[in-house]
Amino acid sequence: MKLIAIVSLALLTSTTAVAQNTASTKSNIVFTTVHQNAITSIKNQYRSGTCWDYATIGYLESEILHKTGKTYDLSEMFVANKDYMDCADQYVRLHGHGDFTEGGSSDDVVDIIKRYGICPETAMAAPGSMVGDSLANFNEFFSILTPYIEGVATSKAKTITPQWRAGFQGILDAYLGKCPESFAYEGKNYTPKSFAASLGLNLKDYISLTSFTHHPFYEPFVIEALYKWRHKPSYNIPIDELMKTLDDAIMAGYNVAWGGDVSEMGFTRSGLAINYDVNKVGDLTGTDAARWLKLPSATQDSIVKSLGADSPERTATQETRQQRFDSWDASYDHVMVIYGIAKDQNGRKYYIVKNSWGKRGDYQGTWYMSYNYIKDNTIYLFLNKNAIANDLKKKLE
Repeated sequence: MKLIAIVSLALLTSTTAVAQNTASTKSNIVFTTVHQNAITSIKNQYRSGTCWDYATIGYLESEILHKTGKTYDLSEMFVANKDYMDCADQYVRLHGHGDFTEGGSSDDVVDIIKRYGICPETAMAAPGSMVGDSLANFNEFFSILTPYIEGVATSKAKTITPQWRAGFQGILDAYLGKCPESFAYEGKNYTPKSFAASLGLNLKDYISLTSFTHHPFYEPFVIEALYKWRHKPSYNIPIDELMKTLDDAIMAGYNVAWGGDVSEMGFTRSGLAINYDVNKVGDLTGTDAARWLKLPSATQDSIVKSLGADSPERTATQETRQQRFDSWDASYDHVMVIYGIAKDQNGRKYYIVKNSWGKRGDYQGTWYMSYNYIKDNTIYLFLNKNAIANDLKKKLE
């Protein structure tokens, strides 16, 4: 995935509707929180393509917090270790005709916990510690892992032995740490499966929703996107219904894992995401659209930031989403956690989003993403089906 990263830590707690706390930046945008749910600490995926892992683990931690009031720090590297072996098994069975990458999706994490369980962060080696780093660093790891599995999957041998799995697992354990078979936590002994069972999650409760017109609405389909290698289906619903479902979930106290596109010009590294209308920005800054698109991203960010809350936006529609997806303009390249709603001084609506790049940007690891940005760039929402309205549930049956 198109990723970057930095460092960790901050527990954000719930606030009620129309809270008075505000946040401002050099762009002169002032945000007022409408509603905000609890999240666990902001972490840092650092030099690893594991946003899907960090985001979904963080999402499930907030689900546990919402349901039980308990705060957990679950191990992303346990999930990565198990998931890469599952991916390798499929890649070999397909003789290399498939995907083997660092990326994944929210479905991967739930599948891993169902099948293998999970452990707390303290039961695994700290991310990066196996290579002398303080955070997850996959640079050397995947440069070794990828050619290994490609060599197995594309072997010209008539048959292969199962020994490749032992070698592959050895690489996983050497770089990620070995997954424990048992461990102690808060005075009790667990296996990964018994620990997962103790968390209070019903792993059958989670559903993926999307919105595209090349498949029928209210039916499931597998999104044609890289990193969706498990081929788990998402339910397809109209975009306005998807956005209403997102709003209803947040306001009811449920967070949502968001998979979408952050490679757009409007997604800044300072903590903002706005669905900029390039033509109108050009008019306001004296820069025509053609020249604008050739400017370095840092220059674009600086110009738009100066416009602040007055930045012109492109209105997202079902048609713009489809056109961008079909033309490769919109892709699936990042996963984060949406945990709140805010408005700026002009009344523009934003979602409050937990990233996994550490305490980066003007909001210490949180992003404010406009309604139109989310609407135009969402590939899927992953959420608790209990947060979905009954009339929508009936349509999906």
